[in-house]
Amino acid sequence: MAPPRRGSGGRAWRAAALAVCLLVFVGRPLAAQPMGGGGTGFTLDGTRIDREIQDMVASGRVAGAEVLVWKDGQEVHYGNAGLADLEAKRPFTRDTLVQVFSMTKPVTGVALMQLWEQGKFGLDDPLERYLPQFAQVQVYDASLPDGAAKLRAPSRPITIRDVLRQTAGFTYGGANHPTDAIWNLLQPLSPDHTLAQFAELMPKVPLLYDPGTHWHYSAGVDVQARLVEVLSGQPFDQYVTEHIFRPLGMTQSCWKCSPDMLPRLAAIYSVGKDGFERMPRETWLEPNFAGKPMTMGGSGIVTTIDEYMRFARMLLNQGELDGARILQPATVRLLSTDQLDPRIENKDRLWLPSKGSGGFGFDVFVRTRPPQTPQENRGAVGEFFWDGYPSMLFWVDPQNDMAVVFATQKIPFDGTLHHDIRDAVYGEGYSGQ
Repeated sequence: MAPPRRGSGGRAWRAAALAVCLLVFVGRPLAAQPMGGGGTGFTLDGTRIDREIQDMVASGRVAGAEVLVWKDGQEVHYGNAGLADLEAKRPFTRDTLVQVFSMTKPVTGVALMQLWEQGKFGLDDPLERYLPQFAQVQVYDASLPDGAAKLRAPSRPITIRDVLRQTAGFTYGGANHPTDAIWNLLQPLSPDHTLAQFAELMPKVPLLYDPGTHWHYSAGVDVQARLVEVLSGQPFDQYVTEHIFRPLGMTQSCWKCSPDMLPRLAAIYSVGKDGFERMPRETWLEPNFAGKPMTMGGSGIVTTIDEYMRFARMLLNQGELDGARILQPATVRLLSTDQLDPRIENKDRLWLPSKGSGGFGFDVFVRTRPPQTPQENRGAVGEFFWDGYPSMLFWVDPQNDMAVVFATQKIPFDGTLHHDIRDAVYGEGYSGQ
């Protein structure tokens, strides 16, 4: 993705965002309420949450944001601040459409686990049993003097469990690794490819590591999407619409979205020293509104904060929502349990340890210990979550019977926003025991 050009009007947009912050804020403050939390408890204070997102806008960290909290079977707080579109002076509201990017991944994982429940595959089956082209995959070994890559067979086949927990050895490109050149040449995830074409090209990109030895963020979730197609006999987005979106009432969630939805779509802004710069449409709307063939498993969903909360509530409620059973309770527990072998040390987990004290389930981070330092994000043992490139975040906290969705459209990815919104929800002193 080409970086957007730095604009000269950043300070003006920042001033505009600050000016409208108090005008468009419509969050409903909630009186401080003590909430259960492993004996120590925390106080959910709507005013504190509102103040935090208003400060994010007023300080120029985001153009706009919103947060939705569901707890103990009901909505307990919604707050918003700032603008979804600075140029149009359009506020962030509950019907604003956002691009969730990698928060697509848990949806894909749920789709694949539905097929697991139907007995379509085993978690420890070799991937090549269902996608035979992956029998040819090789592992990068070393660079030869002439710059060519030395390759070898993997120590064992890739399993579907590896694909679900990001231990297959796949890459996303851009890994500062010699295999980047092969990825760049083949462009497996080009918007002009179908998932079937992606699955033909991906095995030609060498693995970075032997399967099961490292956690590495990758196009493995797009492999999951292709598995859904092969195992179900349906196009991936059609399968998800029929088996997840429609049963959950997520009627405005889509990959290939109708052009009439564009006026409600939040713009994505890069934020730098000169303020806000709107990302050019052609760099952030492909392939959603451009008619491109690719439907990624790892990115691409457009939705609203309320609709994504319905997905989060389904997970919080052990796979069911309003009479629609999406997964069995045991399956939700399985996907939200740390699946990483303890032999995969922190040094072999890329940047995953920066997410908190925990590991990784199936397409979600899983917290296994309470926060170890004040700098670590607040959270409860047993929570699971994921986020998305434009600083999106959701988490499910079974211990406190709570789900939270935080929506903004700010790049580059800003983890400090997640630290601060979690502080606002839990309070700085929450131990997470």
